[in-house]
Amino acid sequence: MVKELERAGLPTVHICTIVPISKTVGANRIVPAVAIPHPLGNPELSKEDEKALRRKILEKALEALQTDIDTQTVFEWQ
Repeated sequence: MVKELERAGLPTVHICTIVPISKTVGANRIVPAVAIPHPLGNPELSKEDEKALRRKILEKALEALQTDIDTQTVFEWQ
């Protein structure tokens, strides 16, 4: 799906828990997620800290959308 959106001219970010799979399927902008059971959060954190974590990941994804790239790129948020 990510490749088709990109092919149609829509920049797309794939937030994923397993980066090598994203690379294999051809995602161009990749943002690593936290963990398989909780990709965009960590239930062990306080409510405020988890909100900050989610914001950090989404801000990195928005940054990735605005970045011109030529090859597959992983945007680390950590």
